[in-house]
Amino acid sequence: MSFSVAVSGASGYAGGEVLRLLASHPDVTIGAITAHSNAGAPLGELQPHLHALGNRELVETTVANLAGHDVVFLALPHGASAGIAAQLPEDTLVIDAGADHRLEDPIAWEKFYGSAHAGTWPYGLPELPGHRERLRGARRIAVPGCYPTSSLLALAPGFAAGLLEPGDVVIVSASGTSGAGKSAKVNLLGSEVMGGMNPYGVGGGHRHTPEIEQGLSAAAGEQVTISFTPTLAPMSRGILTTATAKVRPGTTATALREAWSAAYADEPFVHLLPEGRWPHTKAVLGSNHTVLQLALDEHSGRVVVTCAIDNLTKGTAGGAVQSMNIALGLEETAGLTHQGAAP
Repeated sequence: MSFSVAVSGASGYAGGEVLRLLASHPDVTIGAITAHSNAGAPLGELQPHLHALGNRELVETTVANLAGHDVVFLALPHGASAGIAAQLPEDTLVIDAGADHRLEDPIAWEKFYGSAHAGTWPYGLPELPGHRERLRGARRIAVPGCYPTSSLLALAPGFAAGLLEPGDVVIVSASGTSGAGKSAKVNLLGSEVMGGMNPYGVGGGHRHTPEIEQGLSAAAGEQVTISFTPTLAPMSRGILTTATAKVRPGTTATALREAWSAAYADEPFVHLLPEGRWPHTKAVLGSNHTVLQLALDEHSGRVVVTCAIDNLTKGTAGGAVQSMNIALGLEETAGLTHQGAAP
């Protein structure tokens, strides 16, 4: 059986990445490909790497164009998904790559996004405890943010095992420029980015902060408080996250490694590296894979976890397709067998 799929926001980075993965998916047929300001243009002008779809014309992002498909991917700016999703049939699988349906707390949503909360959908990070079960048969799925994906995969096993203190968590992430989207911005010009790095959203101001706290708190069974600092790295794609937390008294390096090993032993896309090897963003470039390593800093009593993902694949489109596979009862790895690209 082949499922018909529509992709909105197809001229952007996230929508283009969804199409790249779907183009080699054995169980889907790509239907409507939509955009807003670029409607009417051939896809190949805006996504020249998508050769198999290059002659397809982008149509307007409307409910009429998206309806009638088995699956709809919404790769739209934050705040733009909820209105469209509410008008799509209940039996359509709608996968929102934006933030509209990720947060459970309406107050947190209004504080960080400045609009009315649209509700909460099942969270598309199946590697978190209990989440794969919630995705099976779901017809509405919220794709995690890219920073939360790397941060939650880095620390959730320790909180789920009761090994980490909830009140002193520090996360620093470096992201490639594609995480900011495709709109032209002066600070993302090549001459501005090359040869340097800079932080932004410092002091708890980044919108992904409540999403990370939400996921870690659920894993811990108690409120987790984080300090999150994102940085911009001179690369087009990839995230390298370094996350640290205080360990509970008596926790050993062996206990920590056993917790992470047990959590990801059967996961097809999350890999705890052998001791002595540390993650590199190039190792996951263009793939849905995640690589992690951890160490116990005995001097400070903290676990240090480093996690690398591709922000456009595992951090967005790959997680979306993986969640679609689970929801539809397909092989979870379908369309996601790409290995990392090197050098």
